[in-house]
Amino acid sequence: MEPMDIVGKSKEDASLPKATMTKIIKEMLPPDVRVARDTQDLLIECCVEFINLISSESNEVCNREEKRTIAPEHVLGFGEYIEEVYAAYEQHKIETMQDSLKGGKWSNGAEMTEEEAVAEQQRMFAEARARMNGGAVAPKQPDPDPSLES
Repeated sequence: MEPMDIVGKSKEDASLPKATMTKIIKEMLPPDVRVARDTQDLLIECCVEFINLISSESNEVCNREEKRTIAPEHVLGFGEYIEEVYAAYEQHKIETMQDSLKGGKWSNGAEMTEEEAVAEQQRMFAEARARMNGGAVAPKQPDPDPSLES
């Protein structure tokens, strides 16, 4: 019988997000070190296999105790890492909260009024239309001086 994951796919179907794993690999290495694509793929496969192994063993412990939810104490052999994992998780939550307060990856740090956002959107639509029609892109219009409006 082949091991199955939570959603019922075979373990060969399980994977980790390639972009995220590549980012983690690059962050862990010195900046002057490059990693070949096939090496990155191999590392990702190793991580998936490790997760499958830990999950499977933890599930067996959980079943023996007649529990339906895997808890940290069910992960055998990694008891000394529990505090470190919780600390990393708390740090991740803090960083995630800070990112969301900053406006996420799409924010440039400057707040726009609704009118400014609509004007910028219209400008971007006009540029896209001009490109699609093979015309020149209209230059960005300077912001109107609010002191001149009555």
